[in-house]
Amino acid sequence: MFKDYRILRKYTQEKLAELVQVDIRTIQRIENGETLPSIETFKKLIKVLNIDKKDILKYLEK
Repeated sequence: MFKDYRILRKYTQEKLAELVQVDIRTIQRIENGETLPSIETFKKLIKVLNIDKKDILKYLEK
């Protein structure tokens, strides 16, 4: 989900990491399903990427 929104918003992983204030490796791990974002990072990703509420709910159901 995060990768799709990042691409839709035309952000590189580096730019997204900068906006969310995390390391680029954190973004890579989240996008590759290696780790879940912390609550704080999750909130920032939702805000920065302007993620639709229905997509947030789908993500949380997984």
